[in-house]
Order: sequence, then C-alpha cells, then structure tokens
Amino acid sequence: MKRLYISLFAVTLMFAAGCKKELYKDPIGLITPEQVSTEPTLNTVTSAVDASYRMLSYTLNLMGNWDWAGGKVIRPDIILQDIAGGDVQKKWNPDGDQPWMDDIAAFRFTAENGGFNGIWAFNYQGISKANLALSYLTDDALVAKVGMDATLRNRLLGEAYFLRAYYYFDLVNNFGDVPIITKPLTTFNDAYEVAKTVPQSEAWALINDDLSKAKTALPAAKFSSTTEKWRVSKGAVIALQAKVALYNQRWADVISLVTELEGTNFYSLNANYFDNFAVDKEFLDNEVIFAYDHISGQTVRKGNGISALLDWGFFAPTTDFINAFEPNDPRLAYTVNVADKNVNKLLGTLNGVNKGNDDGPSNKIMIRMADVLLWKAEAYNETAAYGNAIALINQVRTRARTSAIAGGGNAPAGTLPDRPSTTDKAQIQGWLMQERRVELGFEAQRLNDLKRWKTAKTVLTALGKNFQDHNYLYPVPQGEVDKSGKGIVQNTGY
Repeated sequence: MKRLYISLFAVTLMFAAGCKKELYKDPIGLITPEQVSTEPTLNTVTSAVDASYRMLSYTLNLMGNWDWAGGKVIRPDIILQDIAGGDVQKKWNPDGDQPWMDDIAAFRFTAENGGFNGIWAFNYQGISKANLALSYLTDDALVAKVGMDATLRNRLLGEAYFLRAYYYFDLVNNFGDVPIITKPLTTFNDAYEVAKTVPQSEAWALINDDLSKAKTALPAAKFSSTTEKWRVSKGAVIALQAKVALYNQRWADVISLVTELEGTNFYSLNANYFDNFAVDKEFLDNEVIFAYDHISGQTVRKGNGISALLDWGFFAPTTDFINAFEPNDPRLAYTVNVADKNVNKLLGTLNGVNKGNDDGPSNKIMIRMADVLLWKAEAYNETAAYGNAIALINQVRTRARTSAIAGGGNAPAGTLPDRPSTTDKAQIQGWLMQERRVELGFEAQRLNDLKRWKTAKTVLTALGKNFQDHNYLYPVPQGEVDKSGKGIVQNTGY
C-alpha cells in the first residue's frame, strides 16, 4: 500500500500565481519537499499524533532558520494578541529591531506583514499534521495491520481531533473566512482545489464536530495518559467546547459546559497564583487544563525558545498594563519583575533562571481554570444571573489576594476586596474585563477579548493605536492570496 502525503503549512504556497502549468514543479514552501511513500508502522502513527502538537509551541525555528520577516522564529501569538492588545510592548527599551512587530503594535500594518504569515503557517502546518494522523487512525485496515489496540486508537483520535479544532479556532478568530482542509493532500491538483476561502460558519461547524468526536474518544480521567500528562484530556475538550460557545455567544451552552467540567472534580484554582506557571509545579497543580509541554535537552527540540527572546529584551509590559493592577495585587509581581526586566510568567521562575535559555523548560499555558470560570461569569452576566457572575469574579479575586506575594508574606488587609452585590450588568461586565486583563496578562488572550466584546476600537484608539473597524480581522497573508489564483479572498480593508 503506497500513499503520498504532502505536508502543507499554507494552502496555496504550493502554487505560482495559481497557474496550473506550474503544478509539475516542487511546491513553493513545502515543509517536506520529498514525496513520502512508506508503509506506516505503529510508531509512525503515534509519532504523527505527537507531531501534531508541535505547532502550538514556542520552540525556536520550527519552520525555517531565523525567519523573522516571515514571522516564524516563534509562534507569534503573543505579538498578535498581547502586543496588538496594548498589554505588551516589543522591548523594554524601544529600538528599531523587528519593525514588523511595531507595525502590528500600532495597527499600521499591511497584508505583507510577517506576523500574519507566521500564524497562518503555524496553524496550517498543525492542521496538516493532524490530518495525516487522522488519515492513519481512521483507516481500519491500517490500524489492524500495525497492531494498535482500541484504547490507544481512541485516545489518539481524540487528541488529533482536538488539535485540528484548536488550530482552526485560532485561524477563524484571526482571519474569519479561511480555507478548510480535512485530509492529507495526495496531488497538487487536490491542493489547488482546497485553496479557496469558505465562510467561517463551515470552520465553526468543523470545530464543533471535531470536538464532539474528541470528547467521545477520550477517557474520563484528568490525564488521558498517566505517563505523558501533557496529552489532550477530556477536560481540555470540554473547556474548548465552552470557549467556542463563548465566542459564539451561546451563553447557556457556556454555563452547561463549564458546569460539566467542574463536575469532573479534576480542576480547581491553585492556592497560589504562580503555581500555574512554575516549572517545578508542571502537571502537579490543580488548575492547568491544557499546556504545551516544553522540555529542555530533547534530540528533537521541545524547549521554550521565548526564554531566549526575553534575554534579548523582548516582550515588556506596557505602562498601561502595569497601571491596570489594583494596589498590592500579588499577580503583578508574579507576571513581571519590572526592576530586573523579567517576565516571570513566561520564564516559569521568580529568579530569572531560564532567561537566555533558547531551550527552556517552562510550559506554555493555553487553558486554565481561572480563565474558564471567568467565561462562566460572563455567561451568567449575559443571562441576568448577576449574583452568580459576581461570585465567580470574587472567587478569582480571592485566590489572587490570598496568594503569598512574590518574595514571601501576604498582601495587606483590604487588598482586592470582593465586588459588591449589584444588578448593573454594565458594571459587572467592567469588573469582568478588568479581572481578565490582570489575571491573564501575557497569555495571548487580550486582543481576542477586546474584539469579541466589541471594545477594541475604543480601548486601542485611547492608547494611541490606529485601530480601524476592518482591523477586527487580520489580513490574510498577501502571498497566500496572490498564489491561490483568486481562490483565497483578502479580508475587507486590506
């Protein structure tokens, strides 16, 4: 049995201006230019699933060699979310390095900006890898031939479906209408056919379907694998289902799904805020639901390369972000050490260890329980269950004020007092927005929050950014549009 698998990181980098006479040539930008023709083994199948995780990481140079201009040195979500959202500035000391980041920060970018090319590339490469894994796992004859038992098969199916959904979730929120690819592409003509923008409703439908399949396939346990706790769990699936419902304003579904997640009794707020991020607490805490497992010293690198960038002065808090914290909030020092210019939350340490390590061990946290509880608070507020919303906001604030402060001791009495009872929906929404900002800073959440609240223009123009109505979606990388033969449509305003 021979199969040809073509691994794409961008749908139409395969083509030169969409011209079919060029299809005999090597695909432009193909990650694996050789045609893969092998007989899969059990290791081939499991490795395909493992590879599907990698495009979520901050590992350096997964695609190319120091391709700053192409946005591919690290996955650029911190740039597209936190820098664009006004919480982070490019460097502690502004300079002319990487001006494409400055353009994103100021919303003066064009569709040629490398940041958009980078996030497009990371997501479509992840989708390509997940599609390859799913093509193996849904082939009954192949699964029988390699000797995979049903339990392992189901678990791996659940992981691959979740990962494909996660990548598409990010694409839809960044770009809106996008091409949909659901299987490995076996010919260049196949790739040409899928290089077409479809309504984002189709992507949302695929995301929901993939998550439904993942939920059925994964075991009802906190960890889907007791020896590899970094793998996607059923809890991660339920949480992402709730987030999808949140972004589509299906408030009753958000409440129901978060309640279901709470009912597993697998997750709760950690007693100390920094336990979410500390290297020595990884997979030992109660709160983290889904994280990328960065590990140093692997023969195929899995380290957190963002630690190196932090040593070069990248990714500093804005003054506006620092000023957003209430007096004595322990979360500020756990997020950033301004005096020493350390982003503690990304380093996973409070003493600067890992800064400069281009293969750092600190995990990348993508879903944790505080985030989820604030989704539920938002849904309660939208459905007039105001007391329930305030109670959840206060739960997050209580954990914050009772966390031992960085360096020891406790916050002074009166720190982060509970929000009082009210039925003023707008006031509760303001509290929620404030809490999400300080709780989730530097976690690549900010701009998506501002966009879905429809406050991005107001908030960002007040910070001096040139945010326009069309910036609620980023531009599709212009190279993708140009090479698609008009199959991929540029977003309005670009």
